[in-house]
Amino acid sequence: MGGDEGGNERHEGAGQEVRYSAVLIAGPTASGKSALAVALAQRFGGVVINADSMQVYRDLSVITARPTREEMGDVPHDLYGHVNGARNHSVAAYVAEAAALLAELATQGRLPVLVGGTGLYFKALTEGLSAIPPVPEAVRADFRAHAAGRTTGELHDELAVRDPEMAARLRPSDRLRVMRALEVLAATGRSLSSFQGERQPGPLAGQKLLQIFLAPERELVRERIDRRFDAMMAAGALDEVSALRDRRLDPLLPVMRAHGVPGLIAYLDGQLSLAEAVVRGKADTRAYAKRQVTWFRHQMAGWHAVAPEAGLAFALAELALRD
Repeated sequence: MGGDEGGNERHEGAGQEVRYSAVLIAGPTASGKSALAVALAQRFGGVVINADSMQVYRDLSVITARPTREEMGDVPHDLYGHVNGARNHSVAAYVAEAAALLAELATQGRLPVLVGGTGLYFKALTEGLSAIPPVPEAVRADFRAHAAGRTTGELHDELAVRDPEMAARLRPSDRLRVMRALEVLAATGRSLSSFQGERQPGPLAGQKLLQIFLAPERELVRERIDRRFDAMMAAGALDEVSALRDRRLDPLLPVMRAHGVPGLIAYLDGQLSLAEAVVRGKADTRAYAKRQVTWFRHQMAGWHAVAPEAGLAFALAELALRD
């Protein structure tokens, strides 16, 4: 059996009891996760909870493939599209929201079905987070102004002087992580590395969890990504990205780096043809799907790897109450 072997809670929905506290469904993008989540929530009277870091943003529904009303199938969905794109929605903020929701569902006896492709979200829910205090917005804004116009190499050199241990852990080309390390140092006076051994337990720690990783063939994922990107373009993805571009947000915000967004903004700015932007969006998404598979293979023990076409049968067999 995979998953945590904690309490033996039973949820009842649609006349059936299950022997897990929650179901977690992960997998690369375009692997059929949302459809499986809806099918299970329908069967057991559950609630689908988003665990995708891009689908939290209100600004982007089409380009992030957020489930449509029809795809939701009259099943309650939560933590989708509730965050203003101007905010940097951190893992800690997501965990706080999810913890409150999970506590509420527990009082109702509803089965949580968490679904998404963001490994850090699942890891934080099950294993906890490093106890890094939030960086105040004023400190963040001051640092962003300080970093503007400076190369990533220059920022890494600054980190190497002020925090050599953390600098040694980061690639000199990884601007986001270098800036994160410098922001934490500015806000707390402590190295980011000093917090990483201090961990707060996640809201699902110690619970009995059914953890499923949908693992389609690589070529099938590529084909699905390409077809889905074309479908998103036909459904208005360019208009959505154009509206986001008009907000003139900080390009380092997560919403500005959603797969497909940078290429389409480059097209709107006259830097790429539309065909080139689409090719870039598909390539970025395929590369991300590959990273997702690698992440779960190396970081998330205890997950059941299942072919998408076998996912529902496997989940139903696991969820059935056994005396």
